[in-house]
Amino acid sequence: MSILTQAKFHPSLQHQLHTSHSPILRTAVHCSTTTTTKPKPNPEKLVLEPQIRRLEPPPPLLPNPTRPQLNDPSLLSTWSHRAWVASGCTTVLVSLAKSITCAANSHMWAEPILAGLVGYVLADLGSGVYHWGIDNYGGASTPIFGAQIEAFQGHHKWPWTITRREFANNLHALARVVTFIVLPIDLVCDDPIVNGFVAVCSGSIMFSQQFHAWAHGTKSRLPPLVVALQDFGVLVSRSQHSAHHREPYNNNYCIVSGVWNEFLDKHKVFEALEMILFFKQGVRPRSWSEPSSEWTEETETTSQLTAQ
Repeated sequence: MSILTQAKFHPSLQHQLHTSHSPILRTAVHCSTTTTTKPKPNPEKLVLEPQIRRLEPPPPLLPNPTRPQLNDPSLLSTWSHRAWVASGCTTVLVSLAKSITCAANSHMWAEPILAGLVGYVLADLGSGVYHWGIDNYGGASTPIFGAQIEAFQGHHKWPWTITRREFANNLHALARVVTFIVLPIDLVCDDPIVNGFVAVCSGSIMFSQQFHAWAHGTKSRLPPLVVALQDFGVLVSRSQHSAHHREPYNNNYCIVSGVWNEFLDKHKVFEALEMILFFKQGVRPRSWSEPSSEWTEETETTSQLTAQ
């Protein structure tokens, strides 16, 4: 605001004494104001921008994989593989023998047998959880589990290769883990129940990759005993496991007996775990992505089939 004052007449004292009229003092005040009004916001034009959390993309699959050949050296067993399988089998058999011996001395048979049954059932559950984890998370550079993750990812591309792997080549990684875990138990434990559980559970886990390989075999090429065990549900069946290699690639993870598959898939247990990891860590599993060429199964060529 600005104020402008103008004096029109300033009479002196002498002038006031000689005049009969009173002087008139006129003052003009000019006020000028400037107001600024802000427009009221229009509720219809308000836009709320949500804060988007940056999520980690699912780990990449194998970079530029090459088709394996029947004479691929990676499918053959080495003496190191055979040594680890031998050590794993030895620790399992020692645990089983101690369970039988202690049970015979104590005349206690029901409890060790029940413990072995529980071990077999839990081995199937453990194989499913492990299979789900390495199928959906991590990569070839992941510490400790990188080689297994890479192998399972390649298995989805070429499932038939597992039937071409030699026995020790297929089992040596799990046999090594079983050796380091079961050997200390064999040395310190003489409980028939504990030894029975450990023997059956660890043995089932170690041989789960062989059960897995049989689930990819054709009925005509499998031993009759294996086919019978698959039909009775003792080993994971070919029809059950084949569903794992079809879209959406997120079911039937268990590969020992497959007894847990229906329960886990029906109650969406793995999907719940994936949601928890997604909201807590922002990590997407590979099964949420659209199936790419890396997940598309390639069958054996005619030349490979005739070469068998």
